[in-house]
Amino acid sequence: MNNVRVIWPERHDPKISAIYALNDIDVKAPPEVVWKLLVDAENWSRYFPAEDQVKILSGGRELALGTPYSRVTVGFPMSLVVTECVPDRRLAWATTVDGDETGSSACHGWVITPTADGCHVLTEETQQGPWFLEELGCKHPGALYRYHQLWVESLAVAAEAEVAQMAG
Repeated sequence: MNNVRVIWPERHDPKISAIYALNDIDVKAPPEVVWKLLVDAENWSRYFPAEDQVKILSGGRELALGTPYSRVTVGFPMSLVVTECVPDRRLAWATTVDGDETGSSACHGWVITPTADGCHVLTEETQQGPWFLEELGCKHPGALYRYHQLWVESLAVAAEAEVAQMAG
């Protein structure tokens, strides 16, 4: 199971990325419950309050392959597009920072693997370019890992609460 990882575009391979974070967690909820929480981007703040400024720009209600969306993360407006979408299994997006002239970009992927009592959720992100290196790498070392750790833990709690409510 541990070899199930994000599929990287060549320029975002962790081996050549200035900033990289991997976080994972076991969740006592089926993959489809976790998936619904992940693709419902405009409502991420229900379980992860930091993500309270997400807007799907395609008119759709959930993230899907090619979906453009925007979010304000740690105070910075960003533009994103979904680059991989395999329902209940894999979700990835590419990110650029609005107004950044340096060509910096990030790639963030999620992998959901079924387990005997739920699923294993892994998230990885790589960041390239001067903007990310300065704003996150230099000014806030370790921040990406900590932010994603809080996200996976909050996602697990929300998914498990949903399962408990359904059983209820």
